[in-house]
Amino acid sequence: MARPKMLKLPEVLAEIDMSRAAFYRMRARGQAPRLSKLPNGQLRVKRADLDAWWERCEEHAA
Repeated sequence: MARPKMLKLPEVLAEIDMSRAAFYRMRARGQAPRLSKLPNGQLRVKRADLDAWWERCEEHAA
């Protein structure tokens, strides 16, 4: 079974066109995609979690 695609935080920020500061503010409000912290301290977002987050954003905008 293949592991899910994990995106680095800069990749996520580029895709959603958002600054790191804005992302962390949104995360503090519980409105950001779910993050996973690796043992080395780096943050990753599963592609499926990011896609689900986009879907929720579209539903709220409609």
